[in-house]
Amino acid sequence: MKIPKQNLFKNLCLEAQACKICPNLADKTAVLSGLNGSIDPKVFFIAEAPGRQGADRTRRPFWGDKSGENFQQLLDSIVLARDEIFITNAVMCSPRTATDANRKPTKAEINNCSSFLRRQIELIRPRVIATLGTVALEALKAIEYHEFKLKTDAANVLNWHGTKLVPLYHPSPQVIASHRGMNQQLEDFRMLKGFLYPE
Repeated sequence: MKIPKQNLFKNLCLEAQACKICPNLADKTAVLSGLNGSIDPKVFFIAEAPGRQGADRTRRPFWGDKSGENFQQLLDSIVLARDEIFITNAVMCSPRTATDANRKPTKAEINNCSSFLRRQIELIRPRVIATLGTVALEALKAIEYHEFKLKTDAANVLNWHGTKLVPLYHPSPQVIASHRGMNQQLEDFRMLKGFLYPE
């Protein structure tokens, strides 16, 4: 008898939440549950890692901090609802510095979490994956190698691992201030909408 997708997802969530492989993240719990979104999504978003004030606190990706507010503005701009998408991370626990600030996940942490990311993709089988930032785009290499670069491939529709891939910039305040302003990110999301809803 075939196990329902919902049950398989629930089992994967429990397994991820029990994971203690990374020494510096062993006191954290993976952000993976029904709060991540639809398991039949229009877009499967991959970000870097849960933020201290955002997903690690609220248990819902891109919720409760400035990055979450910016992401919501981008979704609203193309009338894409939270219940139509799925959001996960390259690393599903929240990496912190010694002073408890957010930090970038290490390569080892990304590699340790890559099997969970691969299994989410295989289970959900998304029509389109949108990475949010360089860390997320690089993390896909552990599943199937690619040579895409955010700087040159942002907002392009690419072929990867039997699906479509759209690399996007991360909506954090730092990225918006220094790398990709909100107006340009809104334009990137319009490109995504054009792919989702061709006229």
